[in-house]
Amino acid sequence: MASSSMKSSLIVFFVCSIAFHGTLGEIICEDLPNNVCSFSIASSGKRCVLENYENKEGNIDYQCRTSEVVVERMAEHIETEECINACGVDRNCVGISSDALLDAQTTSKLCSSACYEKCPNIVDLYFNLAAGEGVYLPDLCNRVKTNPHRAMLELLSNSDASVHSEDDAAAPA
Repeated sequence: MASSSMKSSLIVFFVCSIAFHGTLGEIICEDLPNNVCSFSIASSGKRCVLENYENKEGNIDYQCRTSEVVVERMAEHIETEECINACGVDRNCVGISSDALLDAQTTSKLCSSACYEKCPNIVDLYFNLAAGEGVYLPDLCNRVKTNPHRAMLELLSNSDASVHSEDDAAAPA
């Protein structure tokens, strides 16, 4: 009889654990409200992305989805409003592009100490976007701090121009 009681207890525990799965702190992108979707990371370690679609009435609607992009050292993260503001990003944007790096104001905010040193999730995302364009973000940030206009010109003219050592970044022009 004791083993029957034990089985019943295990079954009840299992059912309860499934029922309360979402309340135990697990982040599932599809369960997030749209206003916190972008710059969040699911419990699986995959980035959440805001996507748009046409609903049955023909209007554009938005939904939070799980991307295939895995963040190596971070999971279960919803970006703070402080980081959103410090880094100059828009949580309501659909899709994120490396084109943002071409905007001097965005790059300046991204490279600011308030963002670069305190918001590793956003910096990691843009580090990878920059790398996809052949740009090493730390070098770009060094150039932005010393000569923002030249850094933007180099980025616009040839992304390889921004991939230099820190010695090159400090050299006079």
